[in-house]
Amino acid sequence: MSKVKKDCILTRFRYHFYSNPYLSGVIKFSFIPGTNTRNKRYHVVQILKECIRRNGKHIGSGMLKVDSFLNHQIDSVLMQKIGEEFAKLLEHTQPTKILTAETSGIPPALATGMCLKIPVVYARKHKPLTLNEKTFSEATVSPTHGGNTDLIVSTDCLNSKDRVLIIDDFLASTKTTKTLMRLVEQSGATLVGIGAVIEKIYSGGREALGTVDIPVVCLASIKDFDGEKIIVE
Repeated sequence: MSKVKKDCILTRFRYHFYSNPYLSGVIKFSFIPGTNTRNKRYHVVQILKECIRRNGKHIGSGMLKVDSFLNHQIDSVLMQKIGEEFAKLLEHTQPTKILTAETSGIPPALATGMCLKIPVVYARKHKPLTLNEKTFSEATVSPTHGGNTDLIVSTDCLNSKDRVLIIDDFLASTKTTKTLMRLVEQSGATLVGIGAVIEKIYSGGREALGTVDIPVVCLASIKDFDGEKIIVE
């Protein structure tokens, strides 16, 4: 298999890009001894932004395609670092569970849950035959596929003693985020924070959330598009 390696050194941090017909821009991390935690955090974000610039695609109408590394084909090394980053930034909220929606929210939620060593609950879009117990259910509109759907969580998975952290791949229209927030409210649990890998600033997600007295953390922010160029903040 052919391999093209490009070394980039940014403030005592080194990462390598590997390209092949199947894995474009897969990243290997190599921390140089002595690099402090703050620098590691900074550069995980920088690498995510570089992945978006290199491999993301604007397919029109403000839609960003990142399925080569984030939500179809998963760059497992990058996802592990994303989980570590969310864990470091949100562990002070003392969550007992992470809540997300299937399916694209599962990888970052699971990576974060593994770092925090807490359970991850994903809201289902369809009730399986094996789910016989009572459920919490809220209607939502799919931001990518359109159409109405329900998000469903078993009452066995969330309760009033839980401190819930919502993790998702995008913060955009907040339709999914608000639906997950309502599920937390239904369960009687306490919402302690929200994390999204990518924020679409032009969609006004933070404004749509209104005044929430919890941390809202996004690792990379898309300001706008200039043709095919992705403007990342």
